Amino acid sequence: MSDPRNEMDEEPAVFIFEEAVELDAREQKAMADIDAGRFLTHEAVVRWLKSWGTENELPPPKCGG
Repeated sequence: MSDPRNEMDEEPAVFIFEEAVELDAREQKAMADIDAGRFLTHEAVVRWLKSWGTENELPPPKCGG
């Protein structure tokens, strides 16, 4: 009979590998979005959020800004 601790050691390695492949695909999509200008800058979002509830509330930021 196999030792259950050995089986547990093998499973996370497979999970980690699959997660890494998925993460790589997400990273590639994110980089493509950035290259195409489909992103919001941190500064634009902060400016917008800080304007909430003020007399000069800003419209939501647009991609690339």
